[in-house]
Amino acid sequence: MFNQWRLLLLLLLCGTILISCADNSSQQESQTESAVSDLQAKTPVYALVTKDKDNPYMQKMEEGFKSACAELGAEAICLGPSDYSAQEQIDLVEHLIDLNVDTVAIAVNDADVLQEALQKAMEKGIGVVSLDSAANAESRMLHIQQADPEKVGRVLIQAAAHMIDNQGTIGVITTTGQATNQNLWIEWLKQEVEDYPEKYKDIRLLSEVYGNDDYEMTVIQTLYLLNEYPDLDIIITPSVVSMAAVGHTLREQNSKVLFTGLGLPSEIADYIEFDKSCPWFYLWNPIDLGYLSAYASYALDGGEIAGEVGDSFMAGSLGRRVVVPSSDGGTEALLGDPMKFDKDNIALWRIVY
Repeated sequence: MFNQWRLLLLLLLCGTILISCADNSSQQESQTESAVSDLQAKTPVYALVTKDKDNPYMQKMEEGFKSACAELGAEAICLGPSDYSAQEQIDLVEHLIDLNVDTVAIAVNDADVLQEALQKAMEKGIGVVSLDSAANAESRMLHIQQADPEKVGRVLIQAAAHMIDNQGTIGVITTTGQATNQNLWIEWLKQEVEDYPEKYKDIRLLSEVYGNDDYEMTVIQTLYLLNEYPDLDIIITPSVVSMAAVGHTLREQNSKVLFTGLGLPSEIADYIEFDKSCPWFYLWNPIDLGYLSAYASYALDGGEIAGEVGDSFMAGSLGRRVVVPSSDGGTEALLGDPMKFDKDNIALWRIVY
């Protein structure tokens, strides 16, 4: 009888041990599964660094970037310097490297100065996309090109010449000497004049002056052109900030000089509808530009593309985009052609952006 009781107690003890082991094993498996699930559910973090946090064009670009990140289930970090400082952009990139974000999209203020910081980001495994103003080919994986630079440059001088019946004096107010996009547009603007000398034989194209994407500086440069060149007929400015400043200055001076360039419909509409000082102008949708850069960031982060020629990716409501060679030896994805805004469509677009 004693042995039977011992045997029964032994069996009960073994059963208790087995149940305890099973519970521990089940708990460990549950914890492991939870950890894997947390890892798989890690929210990607995509960053956008703009040229200047107060630039309304950049703010619209930021709006599109955030919208795309929300669609993608990613966290968006949007930063920008207090002015058009390349050094402040470097500091922001260094901060994002410390945060170990997944990608950085940036509109560079100076491609050469930013190169070291952007290369460091890529070495840390962070995907780098440039937009609006391109980073050097060696310091990015992909550039998001808002529009074909040749088309932009040529259409600006074509429009200005047409507005003054192909005869007269044209001034140009651009941003800075380090702005890769504006510089490229102006190169094509000048190339258009060289390619068609007969068409532009009665046009005097002045050397460009710099408004530094600053409202007050652009006002000063506009007044300079008006005072220095009494025969001035029209001003071209490939800068959203400068467009608004030029229009306001011409109005304040009761000037007959016209202007055109790249601007926001909401800011330039009055100069088309009331002042008549801007017959028409051009731009693309900066909201879409930010939106496309976020989807490109997602495609790079997920390994869908490597930024190589022939790669393609879906960009939400914008559809598929293909990676093509860019003129600087790198690669780019194109948003689309510049859009013309005039008296026929400005009322619609002024409420959009």
